[in-house]
Amino acid sequence: MIRLFVALALPEDLRQRLAGLGGGVPGARWTEPENLHLTLRFIGDVPDDRLADIDAALAGVESPGFALVFDGVGVFGNARNARILWAGVERSEALNHLQGKIESALVRGGEPRDERRFTPHVTLARLKDAPRERIGRFIEERGLFRAGPVAFDRFTLFRSHLGRSGPVYEPLRDYTLG
Repeated sequence: MIRLFVALALPEDLRQRLAGLGGGVPGARWTEPENLHLTLRFIGDVPDDRLADIDAALAGVESPGFALVFDGVGVFGNARNARILWAGVERSEALNHLQGKIESALVRGGEPRDERRFTPHVTLARLKDAPRERIGRFIEERGLFRAGPVAFDRFTLFRSHLGRSGPVYEPLRDYTLG
């Protein structure tokens, strides 16, 4: 079995800026800078022999390149049980179009439909028992974060290796946009 996802790999300068937002929240497990990305579709655990079909499906995706503006920070979960600190992305029809094409291609290629609504973001940290006031202060102090526009001319199929010290993401193949 291999664990897969499709994402936009972020340029080094943006990853460093996003990593620089980290700190000040007890109970936060911060994402390593090299692991920062924008997930387009989580595929999950699949048998090894499905990789060729998934690759073929993604290779058939045609969509133009585009630019994104990264804007603000927020949290998934409620005030009592915040789970994820994230950096947001300004609304982008081009990004939504690409994500829809990827979803359709994967479903045609035999993967089950992802029923979750696509909410573009970059996960900055996973939270466990983080104090609400510290989360609030983090959002207040970093809420004006803005970067971009950042141009994207490809998307990537990644393999996720889960380990004791956290996940390691291995790019398997890039797919060119445009």
